[in-house]
Amino acid sequence: MTLSMLYGEPRVITVGAQVLGEALDRQAVPRREVDWRPPLPGASAALARVLADPRRESANATAVGRMLSARPMLTGVRPAREVLGLGAGEFFHAGPPITWERASGPMRGALTGAMLFEGLAATPEEAEERLASGAGITLDSCHHHRTVGPMAGVVSPSMWMLEVADAEHGGTAYCSLNEGLGKVLRYGAYGPEVIERLRWMGEVLGPVLAAALERCGPLDLRTLIAQALQMGDELHNRNRAATSLLVREIAPAIVEAAPDRAAEVLRFINGNDHFFLNAGMAAAKVSADAARGVPGSSLVVAMARNGTDFGIQVSGLGDRWFTGPAGVPDGLYLGGYGPDDANPDIGDSTITETAGLGGFAMAAAPAIVRFVGGEVSDAVAATTSMYEITLAEHPAYQIPGLGFRGTPAGIDVALVARTGLLPVVNTGIAGRIAGTGQVGAGLVSPPSGAFTAALDALCDA
Repeated sequence: MTLSMLYGEPRVITVGAQVLGEALDRQAVPRREVDWRPPLPGASAALARVLADPRRESANATAVGRMLSARPMLTGVRPAREVLGLGAGEFFHAGPPITWERASGPMRGALTGAMLFEGLAATPEEAEERLASGAGITLDSCHHHRTVGPMAGVVSPSMWMLEVADAEHGGTAYCSLNEGLGKVLRYGAYGPEVIERLRWMGEVLGPVLAAALERCGPLDLRTLIAQALQMGDELHNRNRAATSLLVREIAPAIVEAAPDRAAEVLRFINGNDHFFLNAGMAAAKVSADAARGVPGSSLVVAMARNGTDFGIQVSGLGDRWFTGPAGVPDGLYLGGYGPDDANPDIGDSTITETAGLGGFAMAAAPAIVRFVGGEVSDAVAATTSMYEITLAEHPAYQIPGLGFRGTPAGIDVALVARTGLLPVVNTGIAGRIAGTGQVGAGLVSPPSGAFTAALDALCDA
């Protein structure tokens, strides 16, 4: 063996650091590269215990099976006070629970706008004073109430909510209606045009959509999402095909239900390529919720950000949040904005990645790179890398460019820790100063500490 090594052709395997491999390449030495990364820092001891848990394999199969078999149906559009029991001064928000004192600029801006919209304050200054005092004000996470909200995700009693039911497992989830892009409440804007739009949505858009759905019956969102993926959407930052498919399904019923208002409603939806996002988020939420509460499961059932913290929840760990600092996305900026104008990541829309969409489906949407930056090859690489940290491939959500392979679905805390790979998230970027609105879009990584903390907790579960 020693003589073979001295006089034979060397067979080289490189692992980890690229320096050796690059040196061999310059010398034209054939080599085989092994894609290996060390586990997340500090995760080794807990990882060994979690991987050895005899419940894990069966529990994860049960949990991810529930997520993938969910059949989300858009069943109605109803006021938040009716379906969520919100009263005056009660607000839900995106991400883990947070107080006014720790809230970021866009979160404060959205809460200020919600106060104005609900008539609880006459000026932004009065709204901020009441929110800071906490008198008569209650804040809670949307996720605690079967709800998700994009960006700041603020939900107030007068807002109308999309209602999505799981026809397979019986759960229900809610999400607000999408306002469009630019200066909107979810990005922390609260100017007169924002409040006026919200009032129109409450007085016209919500009731018209509700009446239309009563006529055309429940809409199969799973099928719409599957079709949209094959038409170039990834269902987080690109929803153009999904919105078009939704309009095709519901437009006749809108015309029949409200002929006097149909034109303005359809014009609003047509001018908003992100209109389907909120329905897709509720579909992902009800699917992920079906996987909750399986003892021993290390499946992630929620990822969410409030503009300050990034948090995850795990199937086998109940409603506990495991958090770390929210990062600032790396991407493309609008107009004269730049990284200094960006707020840390915010929103519940990472529920799409949790269910195998968004950043996990970027290979289906090559055009997304024009919105978040990078090359088409980066989008494909992002999706293919996520198969390493997920438990399954979605049977309905398939990617044509990968030979109709199912999207990677079911993030496993243990696989994240073992590979050192963090979930890929593509996202909009909110301005850090309240009232600014959207300043760009890009990619962001969750904090690794959220996953290692969840791993530690699994050891004792």
